[in-house]
Amino acid sequence: MLHIVACIKQVPDTKIIKMNPKTNTMDRRTAPAILNPYDAHAVEEAVRLREKYGGTVSVLTMGPPPAVKAIKKCIEIGADEGYLITDRRFAGADTLATSYALTKALEKISKTKPVDLVICGKMTIDGDTGQVGPGIARRLDIPPLTSVNKVVEINKREGYAVVHRKLEDGYEVVQSALPCLMSVEKTINEVPYSPFPNMLKAARYEPHIWSVDDLEDIDIKQLGLKGSPTIVSKVWAPPKPEGGTIIEGSSQQQVEHLLSVLLEKKELFQAKEGV
Repeated sequence: MLHIVACIKQVPDTKIIKMNPKTNTMDRRTAPAILNPYDAHAVEEAVRLREKYGGTVSVLTMGPPPAVKAIKKCIEIGADEGYLITDRRFAGADTLATSYALTKALEKISKTKPVDLVICGKMTIDGDTGQVGPGIARRLDIPPLTSVNKVVEINKREGYAVVHRKLEDGYEVVQSALPCLMSVEKTINEVPYSPFPNMLKAARYEPHIWSVDDLEDIDIKQLGLKGSPTIVSKVWAPPKPEGGTIIEGSSQQQVEHLLSVLLEKKELFQAKEGV
């Protein structure tokens, strides 16, 4: 029986969020909080693996108290248990501090029920770093399998997993020892509408909530801003793309104009590359 833990995050909906023109930062009040889309696919894959091999699916997140909503969404998808670590001392964490806090929570969960597989979304839409999953794997000293777009087999008895990793020109078949961590692509599955019984369960479900003091052997200096060596100094909206140029004139004039533009761009690229 497998115990799979999906690490998730509640994020602002970046399709709606606006930028504050004075501070050049995201105004999180302008967008609703949602379950990170990549993480929804991670939870769905965990549920499918549970249905195939048997076991339990837990979800874990770090965030403010309203992040309970994201856990309830995972219960709707089909997760069995949910854990939220929330404390002001977690605030301001970068990916390094986040992976540390989640690792400590995973270690506590493992003491009650050993974890066979940790599964995460490839990245979060508010950070786009893809660093937390591998960071957790490094701290737990387990293999990280990134960009997974298919799980071929999980064999707990013999202690291995076989997956397909997405590459630019195809995919790579990888066999890894268990336990391991997978960060998955959106293409790994489709998240269906939640069945009504799951929605009822989610509405009534109360997750396990832990503070810093509930975690064991915790180093306060590695949490929150104190444990975050990276700082986002500025965020700004990218400039709008310029419109295209219409080339007019005779066929000969158009060809000559186009060639001059291409030659100009070639010289520009060569200058950038130091050729």
